[in-house]
Amino acid sequence: MSRYLPELETIAREAGALLMGNFARHVTIEYKGEVDLVTEADRASEKLIVERLRARWPEHGIVAEEGTRSDTGAEYRWYVDPLDGTTNFAHGYPVFCVSIALARQDDQLEVGVLYDPTRDELFAAERGGGATLNGKPMRVSKTPRLAESLLGTGFPSHKRHKNPNIHFYHQLTLRSHGVRRAGSAALDLVCVASGRYDGFWEFNLNPWDTGAGVLLVQEAGGMVTRFDGSPFRLDSREVLASNGLIHRELITNFEEIFAGRGLEELPSVPEYVKTRK
Repeated sequence: MSRYLPELETIAREAGALLMGNFARHVTIEYKGEVDLVTEADRASEKLIVERLRARWPEHGIVAEEGTRSDTGAEYRWYVDPLDGTTNFAHGYPVFCVSIALARQDDQLEVGVLYDPTRDELFAAERGGGATLNGKPMRVSKTPRLAESLLGTGFPSHKRHKNPNIHFYHQLTLRSHGVRRAGSAALDLVCVASGRYDGFWEFNLNPWDTGAGVLLVQEAGGMVTRFDGSPFRLDSREVLASNGLIHRELITNFEEIFAGRGLEELPSVPEYVKTRK
């Protein structure tokens, strides 16, 4: 029997129910920056999760997105995203989740739980124990080639003009079967773990965004690295996840895009206007 999962799943479901209650009544939106949202639901969910974790495992540290920092110096630390997909949530778009992961100080992920309350889907994994969706084993896809793959990615809510991902989005859209941008990195990662996506990449993520999803991908038989294929760490600012079968091809494509080789140009607007006439 798992040391963590039963109670952790209960906590995630409780936080998810809280989010759905707030989602139904359109909670107040605040801004942490120019366009970086936070809602009262983020704070309430974080408060609930942190209280439950501290009550059950008081010796563990906690790092949560909305500001909770409790570093006890212990061997283990929780990474909590109380509401991943805040912008979706604030606009009434039902794509968001609760994400909770436990890691050792050496960055070894031990447990990950992610709950999507809009679909009542609970994803769970424990190191060495496989990954499940609502209690049933799940595996990554068997798609063998990038050209046949459905991918996911994301963009930052602020300083978008300084983020290079639009170039990667353009190139990989042309080289794959399509790219989706759902607005929740945690859910994107479990889409890889469950075989809904064949791969996912994103720049500038945080440990609370990636912790649970990375472990779920790994335990479902997938692969997670940085863009150059080097090992992923929780403090990595980039993540590349896949079913493993297309991973080498993705890395090669990233190398080419970074080097500016073989790039498809964007169509010019004047030329497009001419063809419409």
